[in-house]
Amino acid sequence: MKVHSTKAMAARAVELCVALLYEPASVASITRVLREHGETGELDLGADDVTAMRAAAARLREVLGAATAGEAAALLNRLLAESARAPRLTSHEGSSSWHLHVDSGDDAPWGEWFLTSSAMALAVLLADHQRVPGGLCAAARCGRPFLDVGGGSPRRYCSTRCATRERVAAHRSRTSPTSDT
Repeated sequence: MKVHSTKAMAARAVELCVALLYEPASVASITRVLREHGETGELDLGADDVTAMRAAAARLREVLGAATAGEAAALLNRLLAESARAPRLTSHEGSSSWHLHVDSGDDAPWGEWFLTSSAMALAVLLADHQRVPGGLCAAARCGRPFLDVGGGSPRRYCSTRCATRERVAAHRSRTSPTSDT
């Protein structure tokens, strides 16, 4: 039986944001991400759903790019006020553990489900950790969102690849000869 956790929902949200905003998004690619995060059965996902999910991803990216917890909280409060319904418990007819939803129903449109479930997960993580639960990659040519719920200093890069690329570029910049012409 699938067990839902806030961190897993937030990780799914970030991976969907990347797939929707930074990769060629298609019904097949978004279905793949949803399946990787435990969605089962007939998904009935269409091109209009992908478009609605892309719009939701852009709004969620703003939250992850917030400079402060207060800014992220204000954005999340706005998203939840505009989109969320009263919380309800569901087990999807026994196919998963009991968990909260704040969308309009188990058959809510994909864009609504994605926006509300992701905003709720990010809001819980912000409350738990008292900081923005992610960020946008600081690499010059990246900007992809990432989840950051670990302890210690906040992350700056979406991956070790981006961090290494930036360190190498900074090193080359410092050590390259300058021309005096």
